[in-house]
Amino acid sequence: MCRNRKGLAVGCLIIVSLVSAFIALVLSIVDVRNVYQPSPDKYGIVFDAGSSHTSLYVYRWPADKENDTGIVSQVHACHVNGPGLSGYADRPDQAGASLKPCMDEALAIIPKSQHAETTTLLGATAGMRLLNLQNETLTQTIFAEVSKTLRTFPVRFQGARILTGNEEGSLGWITVNYLLGTFVTHSLMNIWIHPGSQILGAMDLGGASTQMTFLPSGAIEDKSTEMSFRLYGYNYTIYTHSYLCYGQDQVFKRILTQLIQNKGNDLENVTHPCYPKGYTGSVSLSSVVDSPCVTQIPGDPVRNVTVRGTGDPDSCLTAVRHIMNFTACNKSPCSFDGVYQPPVQGEFYAFSAFYYTLSFLNLTSGQSLEATNRSVRAFCSEEWSKLIGAFPSESQTRLSQYCSSATYILTLLTDGYRFTDRTWNNIHFAKQIGDAEVGWTLGYMLNLTNMIPSEAAGQLKGQRYSFWVASLFFIALSVAAGLVAAPLHCFRRNTCAGQGGWS
Repeated sequence: MCRNRKGLAVGCLIIVSLVSAFIALVLSIVDVRNVYQPSPDKYGIVFDAGSSHTSLYVYRWPADKENDTGIVSQVHACHVNGPGLSGYADRPDQAGASLKPCMDEALAIIPKSQHAETTTLLGATAGMRLLNLQNETLTQTIFAEVSKTLRTFPVRFQGARILTGNEEGSLGWITVNYLLGTFVTHSLMNIWIHPGSQILGAMDLGGASTQMTFLPSGAIEDKSTEMSFRLYGYNYTIYTHSYLCYGQDQVFKRILTQLIQNKGNDLENVTHPCYPKGYTGSVSLSSVVDSPCVTQIPGDPVRNVTVRGTGDPDSCLTAVRHIMNFTACNKSPCSFDGVYQPPVQGEFYAFSAFYYTLSFLNLTSGQSLEATNRSVRAFCSEEWSKLIGAFPSESQTRLSQYCSSATYILTLLTDGYRFTDRTWNNIHFAKQIGDAEVGWTLGYMLNLTNMIPSEAAGQLKGQRYSFWVASLFFIALSVAAGLVAAPLHCFRRNTCAGQGGWS
C-alpha cells in the first residue's frame, strides 16, 4: 500500500516536471520574431538659395520612420556670406565657392561615419526663377558651378534645382504644421499622430515672391492652386499660390520705377512718400530696372537717381496699391491680380520678411489691426534724423525701407488676402518655432524622407513578451516539481525499506 501511494505521487511529480520542461522548450523556439536594434541617426543638408542670400540647414532623423515619414529636427544653421545665387550672374564661377565655409561647418557637426549617407540638396527660389526667365543658359551655368563644388564633399549630393512657387509655399506649410505638432507630436518614448487636429496656414514673404498656403473649408476650384501630400499615413489637399514679383525687394523696385516714370526726365528730384522726411539717397537706375518685374525706363540705364523722402503715409499707401490690381477677378473669390483664393480659414503663421519687418516695429505681440495701422502710420511720418538717432545700430538702407515694407505687408494681408479686424489676430508672426527656423527647407526634408527607405537595422532573435513570460512560468513549474519529487522519492525509499524493502 505504501509503495503504491508513494510511487504514484512521485510519478505524478516527475511527469509534471517533464511536461513543464517540454512546454518551456517549445515556447522558447516557437513564435520567435525579429527584434531590431535602434539604427543610427540619419542626416540631411538643405541649402535655401533665396533671392537675397543663401542659408544651409542640417537636419537629423532616426532611420526607423513613423508611418513612412521621419521625425526630423534641425541641428544647425549657417548663413552663407554674399548675395543669393542670382547675385552671381556676372561671376558664376564664384557661386559654388561661396558655399564651402557652410559645408565645412555642417560636416564638422555630422559624424564622419554618416558623411557618405548624408543626403544633400540645394533648392533655389524666386531669385533664380526670375534669372531663369531672363537668361536660362546663365542659370544653368550657376547651377553647374554649385554642383561641381558640392560634389567635392563626401556626401550624397542629389542635385540643385529651382523650386516652383507652389512647392515653396506648400513646403513652408508642412514646416509650420510639423513644428506646431498638428501632424504629429513626439517625446523620447512616444509618438502621437493627430490627423484631425486644426491645420494652420502659412504665409511667406521673401525678396522676390510671396506665398499663401492653407487648408480651405471647401473644394478648391482652381486646380492650379492645389497641392496634395501624404504625411504620417494621412492625405492632405491644400490651397497654395506664389506671387512672383511680389517679394519685398521687387516691390521696392516696382514702386521706385513708378515714381521715376512719374517724374519724366527730372531724375534729380524723385520724391518718395514711403521714405522718411529728410532722407536723401542716390540710386543706380540699372539696379532698379535689372529685373523682369519692372517696366523698363527709357534712357541711359547707367544714370543715377536722387531720391528724397517725404514721409507721407497716405501717399505711400496709394503708391503700394498702384502696383497691385484689386479689380481683375476672373475666378471669384480671388485675392489680387486676378488670382483665385478661397476665403481664409483658421489660424496662420507668417514668417520671413513678414516677421522681420513687424518685429522691428514691435508689432508681433498680438496687437489689433487698428493698433498696427496706427503704429505703421506713426513710423512712416517720422523724420529721418529722429529715426537715425533712435536706431543707431540699424542698417540705414533697411531703416529707410521699413515704412515701404510695413505698408506693403498691411496692404497685402488686408486688401490682398482679405484678413479683417475680426481675423487679424489669427495671424502669428514668427521667425522660428522651438529650435527650428520656419521656412520651406524642413518641409522639403520631411517630404523627402518618404523617398528614403528605412535601412535594415542589426537583427536579434526574440519573442513576444507574453510567450517569454509563459516560458518562465513553465520553467519555474518544472523546477518546483523536481524539487518536491526528489525528497518524496527519498522519503518513500526510506519508509518503504523499513516496511520490508522494495519488491
